[in-house]
Amino acid sequence: MDLEKLVSLISRLFFFGAFVLFALAVIERIANAVGYTVLQQYRGGRLLELAVVLLVFVIAAQLREVKEELKKPKH
Repeated sequence: MDLEKLVSLISRLFFFGAFVLFALAVIERIANAVGYTVLQQYRGGRLLELAVVLLVFVIAAQLREVKEELKKPKH
């Protein structure tokens, strides 16, 4: 597997992970509003922070792909 495919796969996994963390944060926030908790260790804000960290890596990978594409000679 070459580097481009690996970076693309990791980028997709991180994006999916960020989406899942965001969904968990929303569910936790709704549960907290009615007096319950879904997750014992992490609060909703902390989950959003982790999701943002993953998205930063996704953005960096996408910018790298764009840069590599722009470097290729045009026909």
